[in-house]
Formats: sequence, structure tokens, C-alpha cells
Amino acid sequence: MKYPLLVLCACATLLVSCSKKVLPVITPPSPTLEIQEIDFEYFHGKARMVFRDEKKERDVKANIRIRKDSVIWMTFSVVGVQGGKALINKDSISIVSTLEKEVSIFDYKELTARFNFEVNYQTIQSAILGNLISPRQEADVITQGASFNLLEQQRGTVNIKNYINAASRKLEKVEMKEENTNNSISINYSDFQPVGDKIYPFHGAVTIFYKTPKGLLNTTITLEYNKAEVGDKELKFPFNIPRKYDRR
Repeated sequence: MKYPLLVLCACATLLVSCSKKVLPVITPPSPTLEIQEIDFEYFHGKARMVFRDEKKERDVKANIRIRKDSVIWMTFSVVGVQGGKALINKDSISIVSTLEKEVSIFDYKELTARFNFEVNYQTIQSAILGNLISPRQEADVITQGASFNLLEQQRGTVNIKNYINAASRKLEKVEMKEENTNNSISINYSDFQPVGDKIYPFHGAVTIFYKTPKGLLNTTITLEYNKAEVGDKELKFPFNIPRKYDRR
């Protein structure tokens, strides 16, 4: 976008020097882009979650609750037996494994360094809801298409491509890539169904590639909802960590 602007400036200078008349430069209007996002006070969903990494695959039933911009609470069960729970707030992520009797606690600085992406509470909340991972800025580039509109964002060394369905105005795909490491995250949303006065993706798939001292690792997380609802009714977020559990 810089070079066309430099050309326009050069042409305007030449015209002034030749005719001593200032000609107005007409800038075409920027394309507009509407995105339908989920807004709420409380969110409650039930889903099948499949987690795969280089070591194993876990297939669990997940119960998910969110209080907007505050806390994300999850419980996991396998064949009716509770296998764990997680609490995500603005400071950290705590994951308790009931089966292995251990707890893992991560802060966002540690996760950001691991993936070379900015990881924070808002990022996770937006990814779950199918909203933009990064808020829009004036420098973002919009490319309109017949089926999809593309919103490109540069956040430091991370390039983000958001593919928005032109008809439904819903975000259907996000691609993030870090320039220095080539670490990448892609999120695909599908099976959109009504939730309140909005539509919500009942299927989401996250694929993560990131470099470690052991090599390139691949992690995938798939969510298939059978229930999703938003409202003002207050939800509870019970969470405790047994003292006898080992900390990873």
C-alpha cells in the first residue's frame, strides 16, 4: 500500500511544478466489512472434544461455561466418569487431571513464548466463540470477494488472515503465521446454527504447528457441540485443586 501512495505524491509534486496549480487527489473509499460476532453475558455449551498431539489422542465430553471477559470454565468426562477440569481467567490457565491426579498451571507469558504468538484470555474466548482473534485496526486490509471477504491483519511478526462468509457475515476460517519461526495456527468453523438472535459454529477445528527443541510438533483440537446457549442468567464456576495432586 506504500508504493501507490508514493507514486501519487510524486505525480502531485510534478503537476504543481509544471502548472503551479494544485490538483486534488481523489482517494477511493475503503471497502466496508460487516462481521457478525457473538455478544453475551453468559455462555453455556456441551460438546464432544477430541485432542490429538504427538503422544496420544483424547476423546472426551466437555461442559463449557463462560462469563464474558472474565472466566472460562470446563469439565471433561469419559464414559460418564469425570476426567478433569479447567479454569481459564485473565491471569492463567489451570488444568486438573482427575485420572492422573495432577495439575498444570500456565501463565500467558509462558504460552506466548512457547508458540511465539500473543496468547491471552481474550484470544481464547474469541476462538471459542468464533469471533475475531484480534480486534480490527485502521491498518487492516480488506479484500472483497464473491463468496468470502478477506481481512488481513499484521500484529508484530504475526500475519492473520480472516475469511468471512460474504452472505452470512460469519468468520469461517482463521490462519495465523509467525514470520520468524513459521509457527502457525489455523481455525475452521462450520455447522452454523441459531443461538439467540445470532448464529454460532457448532463445529470448530484448531490445528497448531510449532517448533520445539524436539522438532516440529502438531496439535489438533476438535469441538462438536450438541448444545450452545447465551443469556443473562448467572452461571456458577466451581473449581478447586486438591492438595495431594502433583503439579506438572
